[in-house]
Amino acid sequence: MLEEVERWLNARSWSAADRPVQHLLSAKHATGQSVSVVLPALDEEATVGDIVAAIRRELVLRHPLVDEIVVVDSGSSDRTAEVAAAAGARVVHRDAILPRIPAVPGKGEVLWRSLLVTGGDIVCFVDADLREFSADFVSGIVGPLLTDPDVHLVKAMYDRPLAGAAGQGGRVTELMARPLLNMHWPQLAGFVQPLGGEYAARRSLLERLPFPVGYGVELGMLVDALHLVGLDALAQVDVGVRVHRHQDGRALGRMAAAIYRTAQLRLARGHLVRPALTQFERGVDGFEPRTYAVDTEERPPMTEIAEYAARKVA
Repeated sequence: MLEEVERWLNARSWSAADRPVQHLLSAKHATGQSVSVVLPALDEEATVGDIVAAIRRELVLRHPLVDEIVVVDSGSSDRTAEVAAAAGARVVHRDAILPRIPAVPGKGEVLWRSLLVTGGDIVCFVDADLREFSADFVSGIVGPLLTDPDVHLVKAMYDRPLAGAAGQGGRVTELMARPLLNMHWPQLAGFVQPLGGEYAARRSLLERLPFPVGYGVELGMLVDALHLVGLDALAQVDVGVRVHRHQDGRALGRMAAAIYRTAQLRLARGHLVRPALTQFERGVDGFEPRTYAVDTEERPPMTEIAEYAARKVA
């Protein structure tokens, strides 16, 4: 590990308990910063309501740290929108945001569009499939941004159990993202959960970043933020344990391919073959190929979108 990264780990890695909520409220009052929490959601009826309710109860009503909770629904076929609204979130459908640009499927697409329907100086993203959720996830990663003006992006770090076994989750992180970062962006080798969906950042940074539309968004954001603001402006906070729904191996393969493509685009911006990933499933007559397109599209920095600029002027 680079000496620079070892120093960064000591200086920019914290625990959620290091900044009590009362301390954060004082910092919020002193700086006048506002906080938006965004949950991207697709068919998360079983979990989204509990997450929204916990944030609202602990960080809106009991401790007024969060100014708005927004769930961006990307086309759920279940009651995700109704459950989220009943729990206290403002629900916006992905396709209703910036309709002149047709939406494409993907988590990054939803996160990018969320900048147009939120107003916080600090934007906190939380996945909507978490179980046993604690509001410490939000206060923990928002804390450094409220208290340290030199910090621009904060990732949550946590244990990820799989089938009851500690540390066995995060398979794409260990098999794809971590090797890529260590080999090509070793300054980012200190991040415990580089692909984690819980992170917060200053709007002033997010609006300058391109957003890969799919699963590559977290890796792309880390790499691009490193180049824009430098390693010392990035941080991570330990929030304990993350319990969520796990995907099967084929889905993880597609995720890994999208992440690799995101890295590839950042390593070489020249001509690249349009990527696809072929996987195999056993059928009646043996193994059958299934080919999937890999997410390649990226949305431009929000500062280049006329509607966003007009909103800021207004």
